[in-house]
Amino acid sequence: MNYENINIIEDPELLINARKPEGKLGDELIEKMNINHECLARWSLKYLDISRSDAILDIGCGGGVNVDRFLKISDSKVYGLDYSKVACEKSALLNEDAICEGRCEIIQGSVSDLPFDDDSFDIATAFETVYFWPDFINDLAEVRRVLRDGGRLFIANEALPKQDDARQKELIELLDMNIYSKEQLEQSLHEAGFGNVVSYVKQSRDSFTGEDANWICVIAQK
Repeated sequence: MNYENINIIEDPELLINARKPEGKLGDELIEKMNINHECLARWSLKYLDISRSDAILDIGCGGGVNVDRFLKISDSKVYGLDYSKVACEKSALLNEDAICEGRCEIIQGSVSDLPFDDDSFDIATAFETVYFWPDFINDLAEVRRVLRDGGRLFIANEALPKQDDARQKELIELLDMNIYSKEQLEQSLHEAGFGNVVSYVKQSRDSFTGEDANWICVIAQK
């Protein structure tokens, strides 16, 4: 996870908002996320084919940068969902024109109980958010429910587990999060009923720890 210039010991109050951004601190963190996650999005999305007709749901949409990105690719309506009120407000502000045109909708809600009918989307994306999903297998199954046959779930993370990494362990404890390995992600997707699971991993530099890190994106099909 790339939280540039944030030290979890010196500023844990700010960082803990990563789980559910709230208030002024949450607003500040979303702004940082919009910038810091851009490299991950650009790298990972080169593996995802998006057509002009694809209906897209961005789960954990944060500040709405990826919603805006998808609006420029797809002619279909794009939805963003986040369980943070602050994130939804910022995402709606960024995509205000598209919302007024009826091309976009931002909804506050939970991945565990998606407010959509079965078979609603061609693509569902999850950038830097599955760490916080409360019931991972069931939540994946819920995403699968709202995908059409042949639809794809796209997951992009900046973190993979690292043994004996004190900073990562501290981050996990502070945020009550789960960092999944490539194997765990693939197995969980299969357990949730997905098939054709493909993963891509990139070696990178984690600006939080200053150490080598691995980015991962996973694409699974209903």
